[in-house]
Amino acid sequence: MAAPSATVGPVRVATWNVNSVKQRMPRLLSWLEQRQPDVVCLQETKLVDDAFHQLLGEELANRGYSVALHGEAQWNGVAILSRVGLEEIVLGIPGGPGFPHPEARAVSATCGGVRIHSVYVPNGREPDSEHYRYKLAWLAALREVVRDGPREAIVCGDMNIAPTDADVFDPDAYIGQTHVTPPERAALAELEALGLRDVVRDRWPTERVFTYWDYRAGMFHQDLGMRIDLVLASAPVAGRVRAAWVDRLARKGKGPSDHAPVIVDLDEAPDGDIGPVVPPPSAPAIERGSRKLPQSP
Repeated sequence: MAAPSATVGPVRVATWNVNSVKQRMPRLLSWLEQRQPDVVCLQETKLVDDAFHQLLGEELANRGYSVALHGEAQWNGVAILSRVGLEEIVLGIPGGPGFPHPEARAVSATCGGVRIHSVYVPNGREPDSEHYRYKLAWLAALREVVRDGPREAIVCGDMNIAPTDADVFDPDAYIGQTHVTPPERAALAELEALGLRDVVRDRWPTERVFTYWDYRAGMFHQDLGMRIDLVLASAPVAGRVRAAWVDRLARKGKGPSDHAPVIVDLDEAPDGDIGPVVPPPSAPAIERGSRKLPQSP
């Protein structure tokens, strides 16, 4: 990684797969007012850039945010919102693979002296499929970009990988599924081997923490989820972490995304060292092997 750059004071960084920013607009604006993040990485915006600006440009500017966008219609789409600077914006992964053409899955910028990558990793669909091989190639290309970038870095977003069996509600339910296979986890581990720390798991090594719950079959209310939205920080940035938590409140209520935001506070924690999940779920852990995924026969 390259030499460090100048930093600013305390910063709250968040990542959120909003699953359509148009559908989530009122909730997003309310959440920005409530949580006051300085840097926000969004995934699955599902809007071309002009439409995003028309929908949210004025609202975000009034709240002090500059915006870096890499969007497309109906699918994918990523963004970075920043109140601490937005420099050296790069859209996509230079030289990265497409399916067959490059997709709007990554945007990076320097915010407050930290290189921020907002990523939406391909799903993979089925093990050993073309989509799966594309996912692994995409992750390898992302690793090269991060390797050659600044030393102060955060890679965050929807990784579509649960790092370990502890990051799914029941490993037995995911047998034969993507998100948990050894090659996917190895690709994520190779990215982390650059010196990136999974800051939520570092702070809460043994806690039950999920960030995604299927809309179907009451999965959220039963806390049957996965932890696939990650914040990976290089050592200089990870050393500044004072709080790291999942904002489960944003997954509640009417019309939510199926993902919850992940919030990380650097240098200061305005809400204290809270977490790992706020508010905590009331549903107990289930017996292993007792539940299947909604799409499973």
